[in-house]
This record gives sequence, C-alpha cells and structure tokens, in this order.
Amino acid sequence: MSKLLLAVFTIAALCGAAAPSRAQNTSTKEVTVRVTVDRIQKSERVVTFRAEGNVFQNVYFDPSVAGFEDLKVGDRVTVRYQQSVVVKINRNAKLSSERDTTAEAQKADPTVIQQSTAVVKVESVDMAGHQITYRTADDRKMVQNVEDTKLLEGLRSGDRIEVTATRAKAVSIEK
Repeated sequence: MSKLLLAVFTIAALCGAAAPSRAQNTSTKEVTVRVTVDRIQKSERVVTFRAEGNVFQNVYFDPSVAGFEDLKVGDRVTVRYQQSVVVKINRNAKLSSERDTTAEAQKADPTVIQQSTAVVKVESVDMAGHQITYRTADDRKMVQNVEDTKLLEGLRSGDRIEVTATRAKAVSIEK
C-alpha cells in the first residue's frame, strides 16, 4: 500500500462486483498540516507541499481561497484541506494492490487532487483499541490505527473491503 493510503488510514484513522455487499462507511474531514511550498502551478491553482519526512502532496486551491496569489516557493504555511476515506464491504471483490483512481474521480469532481483504491481482507477489528488488522494483495499483514471508528463499523474478520482515499481542495492557507 502506498504512503497515501497508509497516511489516510493513520490520519482519518482507516468498484467491485454487484455481489452481496453492505453500505459503505465514510469519513470526511478537514486536515490541517504545517508544510513548505515546493512548487506552484498558478494556471491550474495546484500547489505541491513538502511535509515532514520529505513527503510531497498536491493541493488544489479554489479561487475563493485567499492567499494563493501571495504564495512563494519556500514559504512555510499552514494548510487546511478536505480529505475523505470510504470503506465498502464487497465479499466477492478480488484482493488488489493500490491503484491510482485520480483520473476517474476527476471526471465526477475536478477538485479531486489524488485518489487511490485498494481491496484488502480484514483479519480482525478492535473497536476499543481503534485498530484494524488486514492482509494486502501480496499477503502482507498490516495493523493500522483508526482515529474515526465509524470506518470500522460492521466490519468482521474475513470481509473483503475496498478502501478509497481521496484528497481534494484546500479550505484555507496561512503564512
């Protein structure tokens, strides 16, 4: 799993066949990060930020967000942006490695900056401990803390879940 899905599992906590599946669990929140401006694409209103550990992320700035025009490469800023995670149970889904679904998502919503989807198999869910243990397509066992336990509701050992992580537009920026 890539850094985006792992980061989203940590930050947020944690399309398959039309076979038996339950409703999806969704967590949408605003994320606030302190970052350094690495690159500015003025015509597209996209800024690449460098966070701790040299992790890069792109964020779209709607024209309504004040401060975009004043940004310069090297600025240290605090950015708030929208992020969501969707967990959908699909018992017949084939395990899959993470795949980039950004282009597909941008057709429906042009403010989407990055989206990734993977199908994993749940081994255990610890609601009290805010943790999920799952297996990836390459049979790696992963344990992940989950801040928003709403994402874990209804999950059981053996479930195959499709996890979609989406990062969209900025809400605000401060120097």
